[in-house]
Amino acid sequence: MKMGEDAATGAADDLRARVAALTERLQAALIGRTPLVERLMTALLCGGHVLVEGAPGLAKTRAVKQLADGLDSSFARIQCTPDLMPADLTGTPVWRPDRGAFEFVAGPVFHSLVLVDEINRAPPKVQSALLEAMAERQVTAGGATHALPDPFMVVATQNPIEHEGTFPLPEAQLDRFLFHVLVEMPGPAEERAILDLVERETVAEPAAPGPRLSMAEVRAARAAAARTHLAPALKDHIVRLVTATRDGGAGEDVRAAIEHPVSPRGTLALAAAAKARAWLAGRDYATPEDVRSQAADALAHRLIPTWRATAEGDHARAIVARILDRIAPL
Repeated sequence: MKMGEDAATGAADDLRARVAALTERLQAALIGRTPLVERLMTALLCGGHVLVEGAPGLAKTRAVKQLADGLDSSFARIQCTPDLMPADLTGTPVWRPDRGAFEFVAGPVFHSLVLVDEINRAPPKVQSALLEAMAERQVTAGGATHALPDPFMVVATQNPIEHEGTFPLPEAQLDRFLFHVLVEMPGPAEERAILDLVERETVAEPAAPGPRLSMAEVRAARAAAARTHLAPALKDHIVRLVTATRDGGAGEDVRAAIEHPVSPRGTLALAAAAKARAWLAGRDYATPEDVRSQAADALAHRLIPTWRATAEGDHARAIVARILDRIAPL
């Protein structure tokens, strides 16, 4: 019995080390993007999706490509434009004269990792088709339902500085993302490091690809992360953070600033993210820091401020920050 337990522990440690090695490779290739790397890896372990928002040139697409390089899985990039059709995303039945029947030809969404570039340029019908894929892990086309790969993860990017020819994401679509990550401009030191990194990559021979995580390993890591202990007091803390957007638990000024509060899906997302972050850190239990460090990215896109709060310059992330200040862990 002891020998079996030792073997299981060794396998778990090896799996965690392989995931940690991928995380380190991403951080080395993405200067100053540690929070983004953490959110991508956390979402991978939660089976969630990520919306990354930032100005052009901030390595949003590069981050997803680096993640794809570290996974032994299929990868597709969809460049959204206003004339994109749902079938361009999902695929379509095609008539085969030699067989006298229709055959479904799968679209780019039938990959384990899908990058949807500039998602807010996709028209509403395309966004609706993507919503089904994200929420149900399936696609309906030509009256038939087709299952998507397992694992399946969508990372979408969004450019906040252009509004011509864009279609804002509906709240139901935003709620399907585990995280909404804002990517800021780098500081001078980080920008110099980026310059050096790109210069090295330009003149040096391409490095040999490192070991890639198989989809079986990803599924095993997800199962291990899901077993991370979440203490009852920490569960209560998560619930108090979320319900503070509804019941005034963080003050009436907070409640008055919120038009639509966070739903229970936010509670589930924050709990899963806390477990995954703890597992990535090498622990089998989550801490308040695992919860609070991810609360803004997990909750802010799930609440809608009132028009008055917006007019006064208040925004969802500032509201979440006030809740975190006022709702302390038990």
